[in-house]
Amino acid sequence: MHVTLREVHDSDLTVFFAHTSDPEGVRMAAFTAEDPADRAGFDAHWTRIRDDPANITRTVVGEDGDVIGHAAVYGPPGEREVTYWIGREYWGRGAATAALRELLGEVATRPLHARAAADNAGSIRVLEKCGFVVTGGERGFANARGEEIDEVVLRLPA
Repeated sequence: MHVTLREVHDSDLTVFFAHTSDPEGVRMAAFTAEDPADRAGFDAHWTRIRDDPANITRTVVGEDGDVIGHAAVYGPPGEREVTYWIGREYWGRGAATAALRELLGEVATRPLHARAAADNAGSIRVLEKCGFVVTGGERGFANARGEEIDEVVLRLPA
């Protein structure tokens, strides 16, 4: 699937909220907001993200011009991490891989890091297709599942 990235517009946030409050997407992502249905908390989170000039945040736009997700790089130097969220209706079509490749072409910083729930094979595969390698694992509390779960830690080398 071909995608493009662009700056985040205020109107994109309604779509992002729908994606990040989708129960199946939330379960798969695992490490989510404490209450994915809290729109005020979501808006406050996105205000912080957009106000931090160190963050590189993009809207993912599909071939038909629809907003299909978002992708970002955030964190302090030396610990920069990638994150992305693609709406469930676009899963399995290559959108996440295409979006991450576009983002990596835009961001020269290396190394970059990533994390995924250990049972989120699709996200791990996206990261590996984009050059990330598994460097280890950790356990962390997953709000979406209400318990500690295993997560995979990955790195895109310099």
